[in-house]
Amino acid sequence: MYRFLLTRRWLGLAALMFGLAVVMVGLGNWQLSRYQQKSAINERIDAAAVAAPVAVENVLVTGRAPAREQRYTRVTATGRYDPTNEILARGRTIDDRVGYEILTPLVLPDGTALLVDRGWVPAGANALAIPEYPAAPTGDVTVTGAVRLPERQLGKVERTGGRLQVRRINPAQLGRELPYPVLGGYVSIEQDGLRPVSVEYEGTLQNGGYALQWWAFAALTLVGYVHLVRKQVRENRPQSPEPADGEPDRESAPAG
Repeated sequence: MYRFLLTRRWLGLAALMFGLAVVMVGLGNWQLSRYQQKSAINERIDAAAVAAPVAVENVLVTGRAPAREQRYTRVTATGRYDPTNEILARGRTIDDRVGYEILTPLVLPDGTALLVDRGWVPAGANALAIPEYPAAPTGDVTVTGAVRLPERQLGKVERTGGRLQVRRINPAQLGRELPYPVLGGYVSIEQDGLRPVSVEYEGTLQNGGYALQWWAFAALTLVGYVHLVRKQVRENRPQSPEPADGEPDRESAPAG
């Protein structure tokens, strides 16, 4: 009854269906690994938010970007703000509103500077209008914030109204415009009058959903193959001959 499975056609179909199922399971496992990796990153972000801050020089150095594992590490630094070299990162969107992130160099005792993202402020009358925002504190200050990784370089650095403007925050690129060495990463803090820039969690829901979808497709592929086999078996099963005209059905004929 199942001898047809050894034919070339059915062997090829089996190889195709099982091969597709293996590929789909592999894709599901890959999405699961991505889900686990992103979940681990989110766990590190949560852990960093409650960890005791460390000295900035233990995490950031000049001329080198921090490792991805150091993102959102809480650091502390003491120095003096340099508002004359303040930087505005334009075109930054929060809650569908366009605005600016205000970065002010914090000059450390050794002469290097840490770029401090003091927060976000919405744009003025139009997306290019620079709004009013709180000035940086004067004198010696101690800041505590989360380490941010450099963004990729994009476009040139412009100076408008005595302030630098950029589209992306890249300390190495900005350091070429400043009169002192700049640490390779920057930090975001909370300051009254400015909206803090929230951390960016990795999206895990999509990867988890894709993993389940690929595994479901693999299962449906195998179920489809079994369905085709059972259908072929039914078609190959010999049919009982129908009784000839005038000949009584043996099963229904009376015993005599």
